[in-house]
Amino acid sequence: MKKHAKKIPDQKKQQAAFREAHGVTVDPEERGYRRLTGGAHRRELPIYQGTRAREIVVHLWRSNPLANRVVELPLAFILSDGVTLKIDDQEAQGWLDAFWRDPINRMGVNLHRMARALSIFGEMYWVAFANGVTGHVRLGYLDPERIEKVVYDPDNGAQAIGVITKADADGVQQRYRVIINGVDDELFMPAAVRLRESCTDGEIFFFSVNDIPNSGGHSDLLPLADWIKGYDDFLFGEIERAEFMRANVWDVTVTGATPEEVAARARTIEMPAPGSIRVHNETERWESVSPSIQAGETSDLGRLFRNHVLGGATLPEHWFGGGGDVNRSTGESMSDPTTKIFTMRQKLIQYFLEEIGGYVVRRRLEALGRAMPDMEDAAWRVRAEFPEMIVKDVSKYAAAMQQVVAACSSAVDAGLMTRDTALRCIRSVATRLGVEYDAEQEMAEVERDADLARETEAFRPPVPQTTDPAPDFGDPSVTA
Repeated sequence: MKKHAKKIPDQKKQQAAFREAHGVTVDPEERGYRRLTGGAHRRELPIYQGTRAREIVVHLWRSNPLANRVVELPLAFILSDGVTLKIDDQEAQGWLDAFWRDPINRMGVNLHRMARALSIFGEMYWVAFANGVTGHVRLGYLDPERIEKVVYDPDNGAQAIGVITKADADGVQQRYRVIINGVDDELFMPAAVRLRESCTDGEIFFFSVNDIPNSGGHSDLLPLADWIKGYDDFLFGEIERAEFMRANVWDVTVTGATPEEVAARARTIEMPAPGSIRVHNETERWESVSPSIQAGETSDLGRLFRNHVLGGATLPEHWFGGGGDVNRSTGESMSDPTTKIFTMRQKLIQYFLEEIGGYVVRRRLEALGRAMPDMEDAAWRVRAEFPEMIVKDVSKYAAAMQQVVAACSSAVDAGLMTRDTALRCIRSVATRLGVEYDAEQEMAEVERDADLARETEAFRPPVPQTTDPAPDFGDPSVTA
């Protein structure tokens, strides 16, 4: 009988038949970070204006404590101590006071709300209504959501000249002329004058922040929106992790039980109440099992996310309960950039209020038929006065003033410095103390006071000198 040779397996076929283990993770949830300001389909498409942007920033201000503080803290520093409009002319001061305390304007209350809206939306629209007889002015707020377009001067893209609203239910749009204290023919070229003449529905104040020429303003919160949302999600994730770490389950082992017996026991078993007694035999073992989530220290991550938001808002960390190794000295120096940012916003609000005050005075004068004075005249210049925003430690500046004055006096006496240079040095320190120091005016007044003192001394009558000898109180004839 013929034996068959043993067939050798084909190694190439074996290698082709071999497959490496492979698996796919199935997760019905869509994972990954999504930008709050991004579009629905393209996460890198930010929406910097329009209804969506306004919805985002209002939602953050209302719901997120960090976003709320980014808006509210600057307002507290800028407006918490109040603002007053001042003018040297007493009659005009009465007009400003009547405008400020008007029951509709209520500027003492509404100014805070308007400044808050300016920070949240980046734009502010105030429609001005002037009484045709008295010239008294009232303001009405126009929601930025109603604005269709801001019209700019065709010859000067930095100057807004008109505002057009969206069409209402009847398809009607309103066209407002932006208020500028001056005469159109003197301020604008003919093209801009014609555009402003077409705005016949009233006058409006338009103010904006975080803007560039030929562009509307943007919210203080919009650049921070995604990072605030990320920090919010991080904190909520930490809350969930803490809840998981406190969770526990009972693991029950039934020794030698069949699947049917295990299923039957599962139907009858009950979770023991706290403090209860559990009795069982050796075939059943109970064990409390808690999840072990190996998570690293999260405080550093939380601080990183929070400081990214605070840095974008130029707010120091120690104002929000952080600060690390900050002490009083470093804390004061860390607050300097924040103070500068607050001061810059305060200057903008000051300019806005002075523009409004100038308009109030101008409309009063027009209603009275009086000649318009030069508004640049110091007597007619409206000033918005703010109390000192941050109380400074002036002791170091006072010490510096003493040292600078002594050094400058010595240098002038030694011929090493001119008097003008010395005055400029003194002025640089005086401004740190909050003193307006005009060197030339100051020296003129000093010399005038010195001349007046010399004249007073020259005309002062001489003090009479007595020649009688001093009485001798030891003499019995002299009585006290």
